[in-house]
Amino acid sequence: MANVGVVGIGSFIPETVVTNDEFESYLDTSDEWITEMTGIKERRFAGDNIETSDMAVFAAKKAIENARINKKDIDMIIVATTTPDYHFPSVANIVQRKLNLNHIPSLDQSAACTGFIYALVTAYHFVEAGTYKNVLVIGADKMSKIVDFNDRSTAILFGDGASAVVLSEVSDGYGIKSFELGSDGDGGESLYVDKDTHHIKMNGREVFKFAVRAIKESSLSVVKKAGLKSEDIDMLIPHQANIRIMDYARQKMNLPEDKLSQTLKYYGNTSAASIPISIDYELSNKRIKNGDHIVLVGFGGGLTWGAVCMTWGK
Repeated sequence: MANVGVVGIGSFIPETVVTNDEFESYLDTSDEWITEMTGIKERRFAGDNIETSDMAVFAAKKAIENARINKKDIDMIIVATTTPDYHFPSVANIVQRKLNLNHIPSLDQSAACTGFIYALVTAYHFVEAGTYKNVLVIGADKMSKIVDFNDRSTAILFGDGASAVVLSEVSDGYGIKSFELGSDGDGGESLYVDKDTHHIKMNGREVFKFAVRAIKESSLSVVKKAGLKSEDIDMLIPHQANIRIMDYARQKMNLPEDKLSQTLKYYGNTSAASIPISIDYELSNKRIKNGDHIVLVGFGGGLTWGAVCMTWGK
């Protein structure tokens, strides 16, 4: 079986910055409260003329360039999203067309904020089996179009963005070492998009309890499956939803603060895009290097969760 890992990465972050102060003008909230409760200071919103597929394409082009391959070498596309442009065609179909990569398989994967983990594991199996050689995996969400901006409990949390990786065969010692996926349909009513208003609805207390348990258990599980110990982990990159949830997981893994990736203060919760955006951010700041053991862990609506332990490098 092939060793499978990330050989290229790229992100798209919208230009429009929305700070916490902007919510103070019409919601009963404050920058101090939002920062203390969530860790978020600002987020980015895409303009009306930018759709989820547009952000996905921008990120994909950067990832392909970073991988130093020809775009024609991409032989499958998987997009993790819950904010598609249309019911169909899928965002992946649109990305395929805009990149002029016709006739290769493309599909969307919906697991809410855990979507990128699900898509990454799906792609991993195709490459490991030798079915496809270079799979483009994209996490992209335009959360601003499904947020109720009059709902204080959710309006402050979300942002827009996209990030993509190219998953391919890598050298011995590198790549994905272990993974875990899970879901609990009984908890779906705690976090969902209302079918009438098309807005996010969330039971914050229940989601918090679920998240702290899922993120701790799945992180520790993949480390053990990889034959590693917590002290071997160089970076924990969780879904960027709430600093208290993220820090809880860090403490349970006995990791120092500098081994926790924290990008939500800049971008908020970008759903399926948050984990790959964070990987790209840490790479650009030289906080991940070849040979580092990293843990990616997500949780979200469904309720879903998942984690991946990998050794970074080609």
